[in-house]
Amino acid sequence: MDVILLERITRLGQMGDTVTVKDGYARNFLLPQGKALRANKTNMAHFDSQRVHLEARNLERKNEAAEVSEKLNGNTYVAVRSAGETGQLYGSVAARDIVSTLEENGYSVGRSQVELRAPIKVIGLHSVLIALHPEVEVEIVMNVARSEDEAVRQAAGEDLTSRDAFEGDDVAEEDELSIEDIFENPEDADLDELIEDEEAPAEEAVVEVASDEVTGDDAGDEAGDEAGGEPSEEEKAS
Repeated sequence: MDVILLERITRLGQMGDTVTVKDGYARNFLLPQGKALRANKTNMAHFDSQRVHLEARNLERKNEAAEVSEKLNGNTYVAVRSAGETGQLYGSVAARDIVSTLEENGYSVGRSQVELRAPIKVIGLHSVLIALHPEVEVEIVMNVARSEDEAVRQAAGEDLTSRDAFEGDDVAEEDELSIEDIFENPEDADLDELIEDEEAPAEEAVVEVASDEVTGDDAGDEAGDEAGGEPSEEEKAS
């Protein structure tokens, strides 16, 4: 289908251009969104009569988008989601989620303005383009993490998509085990007694080794006595 563009469309054309597009794209997007008109003599004449007005409106919208872009461009937003050890999300972060996040922060955009080729399905820092206007785009960062704490770590450059990173928190908590975690009343704890209890098994092991050595010497002496006893009949005969 041939259409007349009423505004600049990325990778398609500028305002006033007549372009050929697929029927479905025209009927489902360009025409109902007011971004184009069917290309015929009547609509071409209508466009020419309204061109000045359309260009003025487009310029106004462009300036508004530019003002918003100065505040929005480069911003980072956190999305907390459940994910496995390797960072794969159990769900996803789609365009509608990004729209909701921006609305919560005071920015109104439509889902069609979020240029996300596929939903985000892994934790990490993801750059997303937002088309505020056909001629004004900004880039934001979606920090998708399992918790607010992990979001801070990711923002600092840490990669949390490995199993080791996932288990790191548990290891750190174990390393930070204190006397308060061991004893209900830390002030009653006898550290000297605790140390002696730890050393006791080692001392018992030394005693057992020494005992084994003594037993071995006694056995050797008995064997020697038997070897050095009375001569046999054959030895007497010789």
